[in-house]
Amino acid sequence: QVQLVESGGGLVQAGDSLRLSCTASGRTFSTYYMGWFRQAPGKEREFVAAISWNGVGTIYADSVKGRFTISRDNAKITIYLEMNNLKPEDTAVYYCADQPRSGSPLRSSSAYAYWGQGTQVTVSS
Repeated sequence: QVQLVESGGGLVQAGDSLRLSCTASGRTFSTYYMGWFRQAPGKEREFVAAISWNGVGTIYADSVKGRFTISRDNAKITIYLEMNNLKPEDTAVYYCADQPRSGSPLRSSSAYAYWGQGTQVTVSS
């Protein structure tokens, strides 16, 4: 059984930075795209970023492009989300996602088989 554990969330001010981590266990790590999603209160879960198994391919939501960077370290079985110039609208619970079904759109939350428990990011103005 795959398990994903996120960490690194917190309360910061607008313009600050945070780095989220997601560590996987229970499977061979380096064979799938992995992604980050977020969900704000009263809103649907939305795509943030995804990264290919070798780290070469990355995609981002338009709302975070240029501010967030996704990366991975297969030796540590971990992916990261470096978040810079945070804005109050970035406030949400951030989730790590794993193993999208072949052919499914990477920006769709329904594509992913496994999820972490989430980590809260709160950005004050």
